[in-house]
Amino acid sequence: MELLRDADIDPAPIAGKRVAIIGYGNQGRAQALNLTDSGLDVVVGLRAGSKTSDEVKSASLAIAPLEQAVASADVVMMLAPDETHAAIYRQIEPTLRPGAALGFSHGLSVRFGLIEARSDLDVFLLAPKGPGTALRSLYTEGKGMLAAWAVQQDATGSARGIALAYGRAIGSGRAGLIATSFAEEAEADLFNEQAVVWGAVPELLIAGFETLVAGGVSSELAYLECVGELQLIAELIEKRGIAGMREAISNTAELGALLGGRRIIDDSVRERMAEVLAEVRAGRFAEELRKEEAEGYPRLQRARRENRETLLEQTNRRLTDIKG
Repeated sequence: MELLRDADIDPAPIAGKRVAIIGYGNQGRAQALNLTDSGLDVVVGLRAGSKTSDEVKSASLAIAPLEQAVASADVVMMLAPDETHAAIYRQIEPTLRPGAALGFSHGLSVRFGLIEARSDLDVFLLAPKGPGTALRSLYTEGKGMLAAWAVQQDATGSARGIALAYGRAIGSGRAGLIATSFAEEAEADLFNEQAVVWGAVPELLIAGFETLVAGGVSSELAYLECVGELQLIAELIEKRGIAGMREAISNTAELGALLGGRRIIDDSVRERMAEVLAEVRAGRFAEELRKEEAEGYPRLQRARRENRETLLEQTNRRLTDIKG
């Protein structure tokens, strides 16, 4: 694995260029602010009536309608939700400068054909491996967040340099940039979201909580045992790795993990994980995402309502109030 850091990266490919940030969500805000603090000329492009326009103005960032922002930029970074990329690209394509660079922080819309970029454009990926809030806080602390980079289309011969210089400007070169491809990044990210950190881990916490409550344990203690200790294990893994985490906990906890962990995560779980990966690669999730957006996000809205009213969430709110 090649890991490139600031000293390995030439900042010149984007020096003096204007960067248009399309979307001002979790990543859009962080990247716009980091680029600005690195001395880049940044404009945030938003659709008419966007609810985030006041936030952009309060951050003292330049703001413009989508087409105007794109027309003024040398580098256009697509940081709106993935499922909106196709419609946004159709809207901005006529105003994209010949030879401009089109960037992404997730490979989904290119890997699964939501966007087919014009042949004269450079197309690159710069994907920080964490949320925008952390990307921003690390930058302000003089640190950085690891990021993956890739080039899909090198029309001008400058795509690699632009991708790396962009990663350096948002602070990720302080930690390191790792080469990948749009396909690899999109498939791995979607697999993780469904089968590991964002999908499986919360469901495991919920199942553990519900099992203890059904067994007569108070909801408060069940929450503290099954959910409250998650931060502890995450911090230990970050510092020591999984092996080091296991060595750092008590013998009781370590033996319990040894005897119980593989009863839960057995071969049948790994088989279902392989199924999820195969479905991701076949484009099934991308199609479900397109369908969900087209229908107005009914499943997501229903799930959000239901999740807020579970006993686990009610317990979380009580414990939060107690802790002040």
